[in-house]
Amino acid sequence: MDQNVGISITGLPADFDRWDDLLALIRRAFAYMDGVIDPPSSAHLLTAEALAAKAKRETGFLAVENGRIVGCVFALERSRDFYVGKLAVEPRLQGQGVGTRLMRAVEDLARERGMDAIELQTRIELTANHAAFARLGFRETERTAHAGYDRPTSITMRKVLS
Repeated sequence: MDQNVGISITGLPADFDRWDDLLALIRRAFAYMDGVIDPPSSAHLLTAEALAAKAKRETGFLAVENGRIVGCVFALERSRDFYVGKLAVEPRLQGQGVGTRLMRAVEDLARERGMDAIELQTRIELTANHAAFARLGFRETERTAHAGYDRPTSITMRKVLS
């Protein structure tokens, strides 16, 4: 039985105007990374205006429970795949399948658009995320460094769609 029966996954509506709520969710969801990852999360640099601009370039999906935004993900369409970013789930719901459902929405979109794969990046330090994405069928393809770092800081993971 789906433990998230009361949570719906929807595309970000064109008239969406709850950018401050969405920003607050992302910051809550990414807060556990503070002091764990280096460099710090780009979520600290986000603004409501930046999210609104992101939504004009990318496809967004929301997880909503009783009118409250409890999850989101953005997908940037590229030539042969989608790049997934800002996957965020309300901390009290993490590990309960909401992120999986959001990722499934991106996969469905990618298949509809005839894409071969979806790709994302996760930080080196976030080993639980590596394992979670591997369970969803993602495989590591490379390690990269943020500007100014002489060591890998991110892992690129890719899921080939069948």
